[in-house]
Amino acid sequence: MRIALAPHDTAAHDGFDDAAWTARELSAWLGLVYQGPSETTPWAGFLEAIRVRLDASFTTLVLRNPGGSRRGLIINASAHGPLLPGEPSYSEQFYALCPFLDQPPGQVFTADGLLGATRWCAHDFYRQYLQPLDLRFILGANLRGEHGVECAFFVSRAHRARDFDPVERAQVATLLPHLQRAVELHAALDVLDAERALYAGTVDRLDVGTAILDEDGRVIKHNRIAERLIEQQDGLCLRQARLHASCPLDERRLQRALQAALEHFRAGALARIEATTLSRPGGAMPLNVLLRPLAPYRGAEDRQHRPAVAVFVRDPASSPQTSRDMLHRLFRLTPMETEIALRLVDGLTLDEAAAATGITKNTARAHLRGIFAKTGATRQAVLVKMLLNSVVSMA
Repeated sequence: MRIALAPHDTAAHDGFDDAAWTARELSAWLGLVYQGPSETTPWAGFLEAIRVRLDASFTTLVLRNPGGSRRGLIINASAHGPLLPGEPSYSEQFYALCPFLDQPPGQVFTADGLLGATRWCAHDFYRQYLQPLDLRFILGANLRGEHGVECAFFVSRAHRARDFDPVERAQVATLLPHLQRAVELHAALDVLDAERALYAGTVDRLDVGTAILDEDGRVIKHNRIAERLIEQQDGLCLRQARLHASCPLDERRLQRALQAALEHFRAGALARIEATTLSRPGGAMPLNVLLRPLAPYRGAEDRQHRPAVAVFVRDPASSPQTSRDMLHRLFRLTPMETEIALRLVDGLTLDEAAAATGITKNTARAHLRGIFAKTGATRQAVLVKMLLNSVVSMA
């Protein structure tokens, strides 16, 4: 991508001018740019560093423009922190006044160079938003990636300062293609995080415990269902970051399955799956355990941080978290029909469901006929299978 100064500026810059930065400086700046997506506040380090380097009052990265009722995603740096004292909301009040939104992407501009000093100082955006904050000189650029990711970058100086000179504009222009790529990477990571949260939430609602093991068999992470089983030593326990069976009789079988799954990982035999059961101290139904080798992960060479095996633990007596509202919306069940259906899914007989809901057996049978009519099921076993296989437990 070519980054250039505005056409009316005195110098052009292709984004890779050796005079803009020394090699050592450029390396340091690129480190800050590409570190941005992994920071708690993305690009906070880069924004503060460029603010100090350019002797600016304020630096801003607009990752998402406001739109309709949606607030923008805007990151700032200043001597006072992310907001200047008394700063009004750009998203809520002044976004529509901003004169820089339609500037072509990939072009570095200054407010004075774009509009002229007289027009700029008479503009409502300056007079109403920037002037009260003692911001006078603006350098900016709009960026647009190959996959449609758009952002904007601004540097602002106070009235007592001066406008940005060609060298400073060239320095910023050198960094912008890399900032754009880093923002695209950040957007891709956001998508992956959203997918991960979706899948993790679905597994939790299905009441499945999960644990990820490294190549040495140590637990890297686990979800709250697995954590509950481990804390209660309900079939599983954790010693020195490794999974063990609570019952000594099951320990050898579990360790054999774990070692086999790790060997499948090392051999790349991803279709080979191990399974076992674990007795529980309270005499409840044994836990079902499935171990699946994961695809090789190239991001870490350290065996202790390389995901190798996924462990899934299910209590066969447990029930998925079923949404009453979703059950009603899918099948148009009445509140009592919904309660009866949920208890049948939990394994109760119709008579037990009637007792649990405080109705007579005849009334329960009438409700069951209504459920059959609305779901299309003709037998109780078919109804339970239909509800368990529906999207209700994912809601």
